[in-house]
Amino acid sequence: MFHAFLIKYGEIGIKGKNRYLFEDALVKQIRHALKKVEGEFNVRKEQGRIFVESEGLFDFEEVVEALQRVFGIVGICPVLKVNDEGFDQLSQEVIDYMARVYPDGEHTFKVNARRARKNYPKNSMELNADLGERILEAFPNMSVDVHHPEITLNVEIREKIYIYSKIIPGPGGMPVGTNGKAMLLLSGGIDSPVAGYMIAKRGVKIDAVYFHAPPYTSERAKQKVVDLARLVSKYSGPIVLHVVNFTDIQLYIYDKCPHDELTIIMRRYMMRIAEHIAKETGCLGLITGESIGQVASQTMQSLVATNEVCTLPVFRPVIGFDKQEIVDVSLKIDTYETSIQPYEDCCTIFVAKHPVTKPNIKVIKRSEEKLQEEIDEMVKKAIDTAETLWVE
Repeated sequence: MFHAFLIKYGEIGIKGKNRYLFEDALVKQIRHALKKVEGEFNVRKEQGRIFVESEGLFDFEEVVEALQRVFGIVGICPVLKVNDEGFDQLSQEVIDYMARVYPDGEHTFKVNARRARKNYPKNSMELNADLGERILEAFPNMSVDVHHPEITLNVEIREKIYIYSKIIPGPGGMPVGTNGKAMLLLSGGIDSPVAGYMIAKRGVKIDAVYFHAPPYTSERAKQKVVDLARLVSKYSGPIVLHVVNFTDIQLYIYDKCPHDELTIIMRRYMMRIAEHIAKETGCLGLITGESIGQVASQTMQSLVATNEVCTLPVFRPVIGFDKQEIVDVSLKIDTYETSIQPYEDCCTIFVAKHPVTKPNIKVIKRSEEKLQEEIDEMVKKAIDTAETLWVE
């Protein structure tokens, strides 16, 4: 029955003279999302509308599922597309549509016609009244309610005529790629994939860095992170994942520094390395899954200590979330089950029994002086030997 989808967007509509740039980005993201769906689709703009059309057969549910992962879409409207063969034919198409979509025939409704093609013989008000009259004749148990209708029947008069009444919710946000690129510190936990998803929703292209510590962390732990990146990429588009071997640095810190400061000092070196790769690859910020007070490395004092080594902004989209709120998002985006797989990342392997919760930056810097002999060369080696994976 449905030949096309009308795509509704939200914030893009208020972008003024730059709106076309956001529309073009949204069209690009829609085309990318539909590449994995069986069928041939034409995605086009027309007078402030975006349409997805198919001349052949397609799986309705599969198309909707793909579109519901495209940031920038607030509504997906399954559309019946008909030729302009006069008002009587249009009336019959509308009646057939109502009969198929609402077979019980007992709803309140209103008609919302829009005449984008001005040479059509009836204006919008006339279409509303005349189509409403035909519907009432065909469905005696229906009634008009212009203020709070159960059904809003939309009829758009363009080169073709489009009829729709259902709006399937989209994910909202902004099209990926319209707000620059940032580097996600991706671990195997619940929080960081959610953080990446949330920043991507604001139109930011995502790269990621993962700190691997073989043999203390297994290849399965690394695969878990690749799997998480792949799940996030369903929303963010392809992710370039940088896998950094962090073992030597962790062992060196473990050997030279007070054990209650291990987590903070390791975190500071992760941030340094992530920022270096971010700058090399054109990223404008770092993204972490930190939430205030969740663990020792995420107290306010600890966050200040890790931030101190960065010159790029650090985005922490779940900073004010409690754990359950983060879990709720992870369930929605299907990363939770992967995140809870029992494969430890490097942070949990080397965690201190009694980590400092209120680190003093001066004290931390004094401890880091004990690393001066070899740490710079170790950091350089970690960056130079990083493995780069394309994940989608």
